[in-house]
Amino acid sequence: MTDYGHEPLFGAFITPAADPAYHAVELAQAAERAGLDLVTFQDHPYQPAFLDTWTLISYAAARTTRIHLSGNVLNLPLRHPVLLARSAASLDLLSGGRIELGLGAGSFWDAIEAMGGPRRKPGQAVEALEEAIGIVRAVWDTSTRGGIYFEGEHYRIKGAKRGPSPAHDIGIWIGAYGPRMLRLTGRAADGWLPSLPYLKGGFSDLEEMNARIDEGAASAGRDPSEVRRLINLAGRFTSGGGRSPLTGPPRQWAEELARLTLDYGMSGFILMADDAYSMELFGSEVAPAVREMVAAGRKGR
Repeated sequence: MTDYGHEPLFGAFITPAADPAYHAVELAQAAERAGLDLVTFQDHPYQPAFLDTWTLISYAAARTTRIHLSGNVLNLPLRHPVLLARSAASLDLLSGGRIELGLGAGSFWDAIEAMGGPRRKPGQAVEALEEAIGIVRAVWDTSTRGGIYFEGEHYRIKGAKRGPSPAHDIGIWIGAYGPRMLRLTGRAADGWLPSLPYLKGGFSDLEEMNARIDEGAASAGRDPSEVRRLINLAGRFTSGGGRSPLTGPPRQWAEELARLTLDYGMSGFILMADDAYSMELFGSEVAPAVREMVAAGRKGR
């Protein structure tokens, strides 16, 4: 059992469909009204049926006041790390410190290559992501004098200016599943952001995957608790109890999520549901119950 001590946060995962154009923004506003902490948007830049995720995040930030926003997760091969760092810092300043940075190493390589992006093998994708994280942090580091110089296998930076510095410490959250990506998350990231449907063994996979992250953190001299563990959740609210995870009434959801925090260290729960009603239940009934159960469980230990 591992509990990394983070207070639970709750969010929504929204598909940025272009039709109707304002639906995703309205859902972001609904998530804020529901009391959620975070709204995130799927990112597939090669999908013409989707709005551009970064444009959508920017517009949604202007139409909300409190909730944090992030890509879930941004496609790194099609977004240069220097420009991405400056975009994130700029929007963080404009929004009053409400931007987080979810990053992915890339997938759907045919579609990426069709747009002029690089085709990377799995090991190359991990290397490029680690290089990019270092570049992003260097752009934000305005306390260091001089330009940014970096000569990597995938990125070469020759004197880029630093800045702007974001309004708050933007979290870099990595969508990761394989051992190399998980160790990279422990070495270099602020958070881990997998999706429940992609965990072949369900919740039982979390213990082993957390251990990989912890291993990576230890190799870099970091405390594993520095890496927040978030997860995209797929489930269904029903009136009666269900045998499947996250299928049942809000109380059942709360009990299962509290166990995920206390036993597996997961402390960021992002609901994959494109409807305001589910967000309302998640924010008004599940979230406060989870926080109460986690507090009681920690006190008991």
